Amino acid sequence: MPRQAHLPQARRFFADPGYTRGAHARLARLKWLAVLWLALWLAPAWAQEPAAACTAQVLSIQAARGGDDGARPESAQWQTVKLPDDWSARWPEYSGTAWYRIGWRRDCAAGGSGQVALALESIIMAGEVYINDERIWSDLQLTEPLSRSWNMPRYWLIPDALVRPGENTLWIRVVGVAGQSPGLGPVHLGGQSPVLQQYEDLWWRNRTLFTLNLIVSAVMGGLCFCIWLMRREQRTYGWYALMALFWVLFIANVLMTSPWPFPNSVMLARANIMVLVLYVACFCIFTWRFGGQSLPRIEKALWTLAAVLLGIEAFTPQAYLAEVQLTVVLIVSAIFFANCLQFQVHAWRTRRPEHGMLAVCLLIFLAASVHDLLRVLKLIDSQSAYTPFTSVVVTLCMSAVLGLRHARSVRRIERFNQELADGIEQARTELATTLEREHGLALTNARLQDRLQIAHDLHDGLGGSLVRMMAMVEQASEPLQSQQFLSMLKLLRDDLRQTIDSGSSAGVKVPATPREWIAPLRHRFMQLFDELDISASWRVPELWRTPPSALQCMALTRLVEESLVNVLKHSRARRVELVLRQSESDRLELRIEDDGAGFDVAAVLRAGISVGMRSMHTRIARVGGALDVASRPGQTVLTATLELRAPQA
Repeated sequence: MPRQAHLPQARRFFADPGYTRGAHARLARLKWLAVLWLALWLAPAWAQEPAAACTAQVLSIQAARGGDDGARPESAQWQTVKLPDDWSARWPEYSGTAWYRIGWRRDCAAGGSGQVALALESIIMAGEVYINDERIWSDLQLTEPLSRSWNMPRYWLIPDALVRPGENTLWIRVVGVAGQSPGLGPVHLGGQSPVLQQYEDLWWRNRTLFTLNLIVSAVMGGLCFCIWLMRREQRTYGWYALMALFWVLFIANVLMTSPWPFPNSVMLARANIMVLVLYVACFCIFTWRFGGQSLPRIEKALWTLAAVLLGIEAFTPQAYLAEVQLTVVLIVSAIFFANCLQFQVHAWRTRRPEHGMLAVCLLIFLAASVHDLLRVLKLIDSQSAYTPFTSVVVTLCMSAVLGLRHARSVRRIERFNQELADGIEQARTELATTLEREHGLALTNARLQDRLQIAHDLHDGLGGSLVRMMAMVEQASEPLQSQQFLSMLKLLRDDLRQTIDSGSSAGVKVPATPREWIAPLRHRFMQLFDELDISASWRVPELWRTPPSALQCMALTRLVEESLVNVLKHSRARRVELVLRQSESDRLELRIEDDGAGFDVAAVLRAGISVGMRSMHTRIARVGGALDVASRPGQTVLTATLELRAPQA
């Protein structure tokens, strides 16, 4: 509504007395309606206000040994005891049944009502409960293998039908084993709400905390086992996983309600102490590996002591088992405490953050373990165990340590990557410089090889032609005509062109037959041989069994030219024989023989002054062949052998 619409009503409220009295009446009615509504809203809460609850008063607590059949003992055997009760001091070495008789009375205030609740903290080991001769609960196994109720809180609401006026009796039968602290824990009788609260607290301390400890330890152990499985060199994680495995087995003893898979409670107790020994040994190895400590002699002594303790625990007779187990527990506890303390000194020396974190964690372990050991030995009166809370500390500590190590590894990897990148860049620069230098050397070498190749080609091709021309001029009986000189120049031109084209000789077509290959050479030299009265024999096969390659064919041509030129220049031979044989399909042999003066082959090769000899050897070796030269007065034999390859399909 607009503001102006309220103005006339406001003026009327202050100006008209009748209107004012009516408004006051309406306000009064609204107040009474609000009070009535509030009363109706609060009525259910008032109706649910509980009356005074009933409680229970314990009048007496007595205990007596039961018969062999578990029957209740006679009245004269009852002894007054105080809960919690351990009958080992009262009845040493006794295993069997004991009965507890608790007299109590229900107290209800005037107008009070409600059921009485009952909670049992522990029955060591198994038992059953009666209210005024009516059984309300029993363990599944009252003979070996006994049910394990030693750490299992129980809660019941006692039906009113079972409660008598005046004094009532709570009967609890306990079946225990000597050496296992047999007896009955605290009993809580009273109103439903307080007893239920006590039961829930007991369940939290005795079951939930240990379950959480077991789960967290198993998860951390599994994680470390996976890390070790992927990286076997990380032995620290492997030892932690093994330590966590034995700890889980040790904690499982607290939660087990049956000795399975062991046949009885004594065997389970032996196995539990043996698991504790192995846990402490693995714990020591883990801390030493984590801290980088090398203690070979102490490790050997530790495993020797562990083996001795395991053997003692396994083979000790049951009559001495309780004292032996206590001794073993004290020994391994001392080892555990000593290792925790020595690691503090080691962490102080190394000053490494992860060592400091583990040292703090071990201090918490140490305090919790000392408290719980004193509690087990009944040297202090404490209702709570601190060991179950250590799992949270372990998780936080190991998470911090793993995170710190991971961060350090990441930083190390980043630093390594940077160093690797710098090294690669430096190597790339050096490689580029080296490649540039090698490229220059390769160019220089290529130029030298080209020059050497040209020198060999000129010597073998054009040089041989010049020698032939010179021999023709010298042997001519009359001056040569211009046409003859022109013919000689054309031959020199053709030889020069062939020398230039020899660099691409791989693409030259191979003659179809050996005779086509030898025909040009034979034509060139026969003119000179005839004029010099030199007898020449040319023997070649009609067909190639396997044709040589173009390079091999060119090398043979140069070899024939060089060798025949040498005959003309140096040998003074009267007979020359050239034989080409191909006895095998992959082998070609060329043999050139003359009856000249001969020469000392070894001296020529050693002096290295003959360009022709070097050229022939180089050419044949380049195409995968071998050249053999044998010479003596009256006979010089040059043999070239080539390995041929069959043509590809």
